[in-house]
Amino acid sequence: MFRDNLIRIGRLGALFALAAAILSAAPAGAVVGPSESGARFADHLVMVLSRGGDREGFCTGIVLGPRFVLTAAHCLRPTRDMAIVYRDASGKPVLVAVAAAETHPLYRPNAIAERQVSIDLALIETETALDPRFAPARLAEGDGPAVGDETILAGYGVAREGTPSSGGALLSARLKVRAPLSRILLWAEDGGAGGAGACGGDSGAPLFLADGETVAAIVAWTSGAESGKRCGGLTQGPLIAPQRDWIEATLARWGR
Repeated sequence: MFRDNLIRIGRLGALFALAAAILSAAPAGAVVGPSESGARFADHLVMVLSRGGDREGFCTGIVLGPRFVLTAAHCLRPTRDMAIVYRDASGKPVLVAVAAAETHPLYRPNAIAERQVSIDLALIETETALDPRFAPARLAEGDGPAVGDETILAGYGVAREGTPSSGGALLSARLKVRAPLSRILLWAEDGGAGGAGACGGDSGAPLFLADGETVAAIVAWTSGAESGKRCGGLTQGPLIAPQRDWIEATLARWGR
């Protein structure tokens, strides 16, 4: 037991160092392309840190309760290699260990290569409660937005593609829903062709409806606005309303 605790403390220490590095390097902006302050969403969003082997990184997570976070399934690692992080009132990073995590049953890691339908969603349960200032985000119900409707992306992702140290600040960008409409996925892009969009670290980030309160979808995949780029073009992810039953059932099983 003592040895297990030392190993756990060591892993959390490594994640804390990663969190400190990301947050200390955070620029004035994040989300590639034209963006604006995401401060209004700070009470709904956290960062999901992960490391393991030669890989480490972060995603964005949406708070659904004192101990529950929604994110993208491809962000998950073994629970011992993940943590939730946010800044406290003084600006210092707070690290919270992960107790459990579950991917959507229809998530397929190789969906693009194998041309499969995949629901890239996951839920995380933390070992201890998050700061009381966090408020559960409102999840969409019913039909999704129409082509041309505005959505608001908010995430901690990188401001410069290929530069992980440019991530960690919470920014937002206004994107327009584009065709094709789907009962599973939402596609969105910069309506002004300015290259705004999600990038590394924005996986799991919400795409709010125009009200800025209701989560219509989360970010799971992006493409570049320019050849050879992976960010600033198309932002895509699963719609939330069709997955409400799975979300609610999982949270109920975890004791919400």
